[in-house]
Amino acid sequence: MNRKNEQSMIPLKDLNLTNRFLFAEVMEDSQTQRDVLSIIFGREIPILRKAETEKEVRLSPMIRSVRLDMFSVDEEQNVYNTEMQDRWKKDLAKRSRYYQALMDTSLLQPGILDYSCLNNTFFIMIMTFDLFGYGKYQYTFQAKCEEVPDLYLKDGAVRIFLNTHGENEDEVSEELVDFLRYVENTTDDTVERMESERIKRIHKRVCEVRASEEIGVKYMQAWEERYYDKLEAQEEGRAEGRAEGQKAGKEQINELNRRLLEDNRIEDLKKAVLDMEYQQKLLEEYGLQN
Repeated sequence: MNRKNEQSMIPLKDLNLTNRFLFAEVMEDSQTQRDVLSIIFGREIPILRKAETEKEVRLSPMIRSVRLDMFSVDEEQNVYNTEMQDRWKKDLAKRSRYYQALMDTSLLQPGILDYSCLNNTFFIMIMTFDLFGYGKYQYTFQAKCEEVPDLYLKDGAVRIFLNTHGENEDEVSEELVDFLRYVENTTDDTVERMESERIKRIHKRVCEVRASEEIGVKYMQAWEERYYDKLEAQEEGRAEGRAEGQKAGKEQINELNRRLLEDNRIEDLKKAVLDMEYQQKLLEEYGLQN
């Protein structure tokens, strides 16, 4: 493992909510999801009947699947999909269209002929940049008539883009502004300056996740898997035998991690992620070397 790449892993305790791993783990809690949605909509969201993270939507093997960061359904059957996006990409507007289309397609049961049964859906993207360039904290899109500007289609589909670097504090709630600042600076000091009880509850959940040894191990494993996936991608086009060797190496590391967890050797697992030489010693100890 390259030492430079080892050092690129940010400790779990230092992650902000802009990190998708931390965001997904924190949002596993339904009350936290409800608090986030209540802040965004500026009103108390009904109790959630369904709250999931990393929900995969695949309608057919022939259609591209998507993985939703945060999927929620409240007791009034409103459906919410909230995504965290910390990198600018040119396809985000059309991505939101595709995600919302897949959500709609999965809502009607076979045999239902009345499309008015479709749930109201809200696609929400939290971004660390201003996608549209107007300096707004929030951009809300609904279908309306070009010829009659006050005429809305009222099809129940809403898309909301949130920008952590907005400049229009006088047009949105103080709580939303504070939350978006907290997303990028997820620290005790940031929360101390805020009055929102919802944000304080969210931060309490963040602290619980950061302090969890189990989630810490899960984070290191996820980071290591991404590292090897990236390494394999960089090695594409090279000799097939070498590529197979890398795959075998990844399988050995995964097996080592599994055995260390079974033996409750958590500290050894943590050290092995950051120390290549120590990892090699453990591989030899478990007889996993080629």
